[in-house]
Amino acid sequence: MAEIYKAGLLHLKNGRVLLCRKKRDTSLLILPGGKFEPGETAEDCLQRECREELGDVEIRSLQYLGDYESPAAGNPEKIVKIALYAGHVQGEPAAHSEIGELVWFSLSDDPAQLAPSLRNVIFPDLRRRGILPPES
Repeated sequence: MAEIYKAGLLHLKNGRVLLCRKKRDTSLLILPGGKFEPGETAEDCLQRECREELGDVEIRSLQYLGDYESPAAGNPEKIVKIALYAGHVQGEPAAHSEIGELVWFSLSDDPAQLAPSLRNVIFPDLRRRGILPPES
């Protein structure tokens, strides 16, 4: 059973994926998004979390991609379950709250920088499905 439930945003721009590096707990790159609040839908969670983490932005054209489970970044003893949505960030994202840095990750960049969920589960699945380009 997953111990951490999150909604995550896949935002692609010019062949790169918008990822976040937190100020603490882990230096691995994670998706924008975060934990659900009671009674919150995934869409509501993403809008709230992205405003908190990325500043004055709005998330548009959300499309559900699937649920993914993996050891959590920063705490491999826990399992994270991510409801993943593709969407477009309207506005200029900037690091806020617990986010220390935003990274436009190229799929040819070093995968060792990625959280286990991205490196081992999400990106391989999205490549198989043709949502992300295959590894070169």
